[in-house]
Amino acid sequence: MSTNQLQEFNWKHAVLMFLLLFPLVLLLLIEPIPQKEAYHRFTDTAPFLGIPNFFDVISNLAFLLVGTIGIAFCLKNHTGPGHSAWLVLFAGVSLVGLGSIYYHWSPSNQTLVWDRLPMSVGFMAFLTALLSEYVNRRFSRLLIPLIIVGISSVLYGYFFDDLRLYVWVQFIPLLTLPFFMVLFNSGFTHQGLLFVALVLYALAKGAEAYDTAVFQMTGEIVSGHTVKHLLAAAGCYSILIMLKRRKLIA
Repeated sequence: MSTNQLQEFNWKHAVLMFLLLFPLVLLLLIEPIPQKEAYHRFTDTAPFLGIPNFFDVISNLAFLLVGTIGIAFCLKNHTGPGHSAWLVLFAGVSLVGLGSIYYHWSPSNQTLVWDRLPMSVGFMAFLTALLSEYVNRRFSRLLIPLIIVGISSVLYGYFFDDLRLYVWVQFIPLLTLPFFMVLFNSGFTHQGLLFVALVLYALAKGAEAYDTAVFQMTGEIVSGHTVKHLLAAAGCYSILIMLKRRKLIA
């Protein structure tokens, strides 16, 4: 680290580094987290038009739609210091749509890998975008290394039946988002839409946890997992709206 870089490093950077790495240390200190077979037992398994688990499958088209629109926008517009990361994020969202369709067509540990691989790419791209826009544009160089970390977390989880690293990859960008926004300034307007995305994703995880309860509450029309897909896609769309509307603060 150069003298100038050392001078730039302050307590805010130290706090952020702690928030990013301490949860990983804690996860590595606990017992391995196996992938439970019960995870694949979803509430709504009704087929329709020859498609098994119809609503859990078809609801993934929301990711494909948002991701495709996001890719098109990023290819036509420069979105700032995190441009490459935002583009990769929406590419990941599109691939989540395809990977999750494949998984929900026939849920298993093997097909789940193709759902989680693009998710890990999206999460790490999002973290890279936050680092490069809120902290320092030089962090955009971390995009490929972090994507490798994300992909490795999924492969490690599959081959060694241990989800600890994947848990960090999935949740650390979201858990640290409020601290990025409080500790640093991106220099752009409409950053509140990132918080909207965070809330929508939290609601999505809640719907996922209460898969059966949501199914019963809606008169067995739609399950919590289907709602999860729609809410998570809406969260991604709020990020796209933010990128479309934001302007540099003078």
